[in-house]
Amino acid sequence: MPGVEQDNGLIFRVRPSKGFKGEVRIPGDKSISHRAIMLGSIAEGVTRIENFLPGDDCISTVNCFRSMGVDIDLSGDDPLGMGVTVSGKGLSGLKEPEDVLDAGNSGTTMRLIMGILAGLPFFSTLTGDHSLRRRPMGRVARPLREMGAEIWGRQGGNLAPLAINGRQLQGAEFTLPVASAQMKSAIILAGLNATGTTTVTEPARSRDHSERMLRYFGVDIKVDGNTVSVAGPVSLKGQPVTVPGDISSAAFFMVAAAVMPDAVITMRNIGTNPSRSGIIDVLAAMGASIRVENEREVSGEPVADIVVSSSELKGVQIGGDLIPRLIDEIPVIAVAAACATGVTEIRDAAELKVKESDRLAVMAKELSRFGAAVEELPDGLRIYGGRRLRGASCHSHCDHRIAMSLSVAGLVAEGETVIDDAACASISFPGFREQFKRIVS
Repeated sequence: MPGVEQDNGLIFRVRPSKGFKGEVRIPGDKSISHRAIMLGSIAEGVTRIENFLPGDDCISTVNCFRSMGVDIDLSGDDPLGMGVTVSGKGLSGLKEPEDVLDAGNSGTTMRLIMGILAGLPFFSTLTGDHSLRRRPMGRVARPLREMGAEIWGRQGGNLAPLAINGRQLQGAEFTLPVASAQMKSAIILAGLNATGTTTVTEPARSRDHSERMLRYFGVDIKVDGNTVSVAGPVSLKGQPVTVPGDISSAAFFMVAAAVMPDAVITMRNIGTNPSRSGIIDVLAAMGASIRVENEREVSGEPVADIVVSSSELKGVQIGGDLIPRLIDEIPVIAVAAACATGVTEIRDAAELKVKESDRLAVMAKELSRFGAAVEELPDGLRIYGGRRLRGASCHSHCDHRIAMSLSVAGLVAEGETVIDDAACASISFPGFREQFKRIVS
């Protein structure tokens, strides 16, 4: 029998789907939800956020700013998008937290808050769960120290828990070794409270949600190619924010529609920011039937409706400047590649080794359980498509994007697929199981 089941909130059991025609609702964008809470908290006045993602990661951001004295009211109980009212304190209004700030599993929370805390005149401590405490923070801490902050942590300040003694910061120029929205955003957020100009140059342009939202909140931020600069100190004004649907969450259903038989899936109000829409370009290059309709702009972000139909996919080469535009979607792109004809090679994606899991090693291992031919490369994957997938017993490795990617593989595999520890999907997609069940027939 086709279907999907969940045991005690931990295990997904997925069986092949015969196809689906209809709409799937996608939750609010995680990256934009984080930033709306952060900027609303350090702005003057009220920020009203619609379609905020109440996933575990974003709630970690809410709790951190509540600990610094910000009044944040969440209304409603919709797991895919809630209303939030943030009564901003301004940068000078945040208070020293009485306890450790816990970022949970969220690298965005920890790295971006480091930038804000670096210039505030108090002491704070940041930690996270066992996974986050293994992820590198030194590449953010080092430039913040150069601006004048005092930051300590395990392994010479590279690993959390981190202790931060905020200081008066001085603007500086930085050239990043990799394109990273989190590194760039942390430095620019520090620059808001620094004296002089802070400039960040990347080797390729990463997602630009911070730049767009800072401009929307009244900051005179300058962007010239891969270089972003801000002259501080500056103040922000609270604004109404409508969060679009998360294209990284939509990606799972985009790939599902492309690889399933007899499928047409529509997703409305999806963020199509060019710095995030690489998944659309890759699927189109693979031969997917994909339409982007009703394009418009909401709260400074481009938004559209996306329709994807069953397709015959072919292998492609993925790398270079395209990688920062689809870094979170590579696990599910690997599933698409396994279902495609020919070879897909993904390069320049070593950043995936330091996510919630080593996503390159994990996807190579778990897709192999399905019978896919996958070769792990130093900075990517080589996937030999066209093999018939078999249902498998696999593990999420406590990584939400791995759990959801393996669920998509289960839709087209022969027999039952069992995914252990799949409840972590709620980190970025609360209600994923309920939405996923709709496409299984």
